[in-house]
Amino acid sequence: MLREYSEMLETALADYLSRLSLPLTDRLKKAMSYSLLSGGKRVRPALLLEFYKLCGGIPEKALPFACAVEMIHTYSLIHDDLPCMDDDIMRRGKPSCHMVFGEDIALLAGDALLTLAFESALSAEGFDPEKIVKAAYILAKAAGMNGMVGGQVIDIETESGSVDLETLQIKHRNKTGALIKACAQIGCILAGASETQTETAASFAAHLGLAFQIVDDILNAEGDSEILGKPTGSDAEKGKTTYVSLLGLEKSRELVGELTGQALELLDKFEGDAGQLRELTVMLQSRQL
Repeated sequence: MLREYSEMLETALADYLSRLSLPLTDRLKKAMSYSLLSGGKRVRPALLLEFYKLCGGIPEKALPFACAVEMIHTYSLIHDDLPCMDDDIMRRGKPSCHMVFGEDIALLAGDALLTLAFESALSAEGFDPEKIVKAAYILAKAAGMNGMVGGQVIDIETESGSVDLETLQIKHRNKTGALIKACAQIGCILAGASETQTETAASFAAHLGLAFQIVDDILNAEGDSEILGKPTGSDAEKGKTTYVSLLGLEKSRELVGELTGQALELLDKFEGDAGQLRELTVMLQSRQL
């Protein structure tokens, strides 16, 4: 599933970038392309497209929103890697955007991708305007102060001190989980799913998003940087509180298993074929654990 959707997305994303032609902005465009077309798992847009399909839609039709999600995710990675944030020099197996194009262009590349995301989403055709507005609202909220950006601020504000489990969960449900949850909701909304189905999808994604983050914490603690394509051990070096530092590796793995099991149970409530979502859930749980 991920490979199929990745190929579809790669083509669509490249097409969006090819339309950008303002004079004297070639370096900006190259920086955007460097980060946006550098691979990655494409989990978030795949989740959106698969829920859209599960609720009766044809995935290609929802591509403008799937591309928007990937643009927002990529912008957040560019900004996260900046020296003023996480100061990471590697991303997806190659130098971070600011290491290649400079901090100024990297910052603007992230800004440009964030705004291009809503240009993409609002260009979606064949949907009731109410659905597009509702989906765009959910995406904006998930990406902003009450979602991903807010979670990043909590991360910054708690970086130098110890954090309890409740605060850690709030941070990750926003920094990582909000956009993942939004993807499931948007797929359902665009397909015309019921409120109950949309809420079930959101609950599934909340469990998946938290499990995803805990796995990231585990891999940061003991993963292979060459395989992951980014530095490992950085959380411990910076003294960050993670699930691993709070619970230990074994209990962290157990929590991943519990969250994954709960997510899979929620998929049983859908009448359609959720096999691909099940495979994705298990794959995300088991990556290098």
